Amino acid sequence: MIRGRVHKFADNVDTDAIIAVKWAGLTDPKELGKHCMETIDPGFAGRVQPGDILVAGRNFGCGSSREIAPWSIKGAGIACVVAESFARIFFRNGINISLPLVQCAEAAQAAQEGDILEIDLASGEIRNQTQGTFFQASPYPEFIQELIRAGGLVQYTRERLAKVDSQEMQRER
Repeated sequence: MIRGRVHKFADNVDTDAIIAVKWAGLTDPKELGKHCMETIDPGFAGRVQPGDILVAGRNFGCGSSREIAPWSIKGAGIACVVAESFARIFFRNGINISLPLVQCAEAAQAAQEGDILEIDLASGEIRNQTQGTFFQASPYPEFIQELIRAGGLVQYTRERLAKVDSQEMQRER
């Protein structure tokens, strides 16, 4: 269960707005997070508390396929992004680093800055605690849930390879 305060953005927030290209040389997610959204909301990183939720309109993460965009969001402390829709490569990059991204137009449209949302990734349920409303997004398939629980694609792959290696070692004995 993810529970956090809403930070709301509009449609077509591109990766250059999420993290400006001048910060592309940074590799530490926390450092990237200090500059997240600064071109469209200079005070954003200073207001975010760990576990907060970013809510946006249509086509969130459009533009270049920079992997630092989802890293900056995660580094800022955002626990989940809810949007009407996502750019496909941004969606995949977010999932790859275990940044939960939930597509639910109704929830994104209804949420207001400062609302408190509760999101259950396994069921797809979104509850706006402030407004007393409920929304249903599509739940993630089990393998995506496993990938997120593992901490991202790299860690998930390491765990799977270690399991295969362990099984092979057992067979060889």
